[in-house]
Amino acid sequence: MTQDEVFSILKTGANVFLTGEPGSGKTHTVNRFTAWLREHGVEPAITASTGIAATHIGGFTIHSWSGIGVKRMLTEEDLERIARNARIAKRIRRAHTLIIDEISMLSARTLNMVEAACRAVRGGSAPFGELQVVFVGDFFQLPPVVSRAEYGNTDNELFTSEEESLFAFNASAWRALCPEVCYLSEQHRQGDAKFLDVLSAIRSGSVSSFHRTVLSSRQGAVVLHGATKLFSHNIDVDRINTMELAKISGGAKDFYMTSRGPEHFVGQLKKSCLSPEILSLKIGARVLFTKNDFAYRFVNGTLGEVTGFSEEGGYPVVRIASGESVVAESAEWVVEDDGRTLARVVQVPLRLAWAITVHKSQGMSLDAAHIDLSSAFEHGQGYVALSRVRTLEGLSLAGFNERSLEVHPEIQEHDAVFRRASHTVCERYSRMTSAEREARQKEFLRACGGSLTPIPQNARTEANTPTSRISKKKVHRWEETLKLVCEGKNVDDIARERGRTIGTILGHLEELLILEKLTVDDIAHLAVGNEKDIEDVHEAFRDIGDTRLQPVYEYLGGHTSYEIIRLARLSFLRDGDV
Repeated sequence: MTQDEVFSILKTGANVFLTGEPGSGKTHTVNRFTAWLREHGVEPAITASTGIAATHIGGFTIHSWSGIGVKRMLTEEDLERIARNARIAKRIRRAHTLIIDEISMLSARTLNMVEAACRAVRGGSAPFGELQVVFVGDFFQLPPVVSRAEYGNTDNELFTSEEESLFAFNASAWRALCPEVCYLSEQHRQGDAKFLDVLSAIRSGSVSSFHRTVLSSRQGAVVLHGATKLFSHNIDVDRINTMELAKISGGAKDFYMTSRGPEHFVGQLKKSCLSPEILSLKIGARVLFTKNDFAYRFVNGTLGEVTGFSEEGGYPVVRIASGESVVAESAEWVVEDDGRTLARVVQVPLRLAWAITVHKSQGMSLDAAHIDLSSAFEHGQGYVALSRVRTLEGLSLAGFNERSLEVHPEIQEHDAVFRRASHTVCERYSRMTSAEREARQKEFLRACGGSLTPIPQNARTEANTPTSRISKKKVHRWEETLKLVCEGKNVDDIARERGRTIGTILGHLEELLILEKLTVDDIAHLAVGNEKDIEDVHEAFRDIGDTRLQPVYEYLGGHTSYEIIRLARLSFLRDGDV
């Protein structure tokens, strides 16, 4: 199936499983669809199964978005708690399209929990509460990381023994949703026919002596300048990168990551971002870019060498394989919800690239790599590592074993099923007339409350932000409050000077935070003298999973005033997550 065909199906509002080999354009197709939704005034819920994948797409982990967190099972009480959580319930209710990237790394049990949470919030019996759901991923990639404990208890009424399967496609939620399978057939990463044949043979379980000979020919091959070494363990990666950087004479120039937003989301971004919090570089350092460039000068995985530092800003100057020199200016990684940025980290989009783990390489395209698969121990590990490289000539192997040529047998079996299903879907939609497709697309947009015609960019930006729902007249009334709080005055003083109640001033501050005219740092002085009470309120928010005033007031035994709870909520909503 082509990208255009998949795009056409997605626009009808169909539930879809979008899959395909590495480099087939899954991410590009999803980005195209989300851009189309936003053009029509619909903001998708963009999530991923892991923090790294969520960082790549600028969204949430599905665990955070759905409110299930790190739980291995949900009780009815847990579902009630999620449904009572104002913020989680709001984002699940207002969603129309839920995208889950890297679905291969989500276990069947976790997918069922996500589905149950969506239904608990949205109501009804339809899967996922009638959301359009788009699963994206390739099950030949690394499987979910689960413990025995996750599948040790199947007595819970919500989850049954069928979930002892590792993979999401065996979940009851998947079967109930019955997504249209869209298997992309195009290839945009590897253009080397011989290399593609090897990768296809590994996927199909038909590796022959010819394919082994092709791989063996890359053992002892000259390691291309700038080639990244792939290992399975961080300890090997850190050791090699530190050792190689130390070999370069002279002092290192350090670049420090900055952040803004709730601690929970910032922590997620920092943990998942491939650029480190402190990036130490020297001229001659081997690096790879960790983010796509909108100007298309580089992509996530482009290799290069630091040749100097720019006069303006002191940013690294990197010479890439094409011979072009690129200034690696600071970039942002963000978490967004409903078109609003909740948190961001800023860092130079580079990391040392003498070595990287196979796990963190997932999703990358590398110009060249030196890979050691002689100790591969997990199904799919060798396939993931090999498929990162664009050409056979860019690959050198330290060694490989038989396990590195194997993928999970259950995945091979289901891959054939997925391919047949995709062929059936493609035939069915090809029989649909243009008028029928257009009618379905309009019906979908109407159901989402979107515009049938594209919204101009400037109008769209206003329409999709919280500020559009706040009148300009109100903003003028807050200007004096904004001025006084920025002068360092506390809530009591502002209320007295403005002749307003404390509650009114707190309302101004809440809306100013939504408008992003204030930050948590701007209002930090308001807590002076109430630090202990505010800390107790924050703990209560976390304990009961709710930020509404009355439940917290009752939980604290009526000893803390509503004004203090609201004051505590100002920093908590911008600096934490329940």
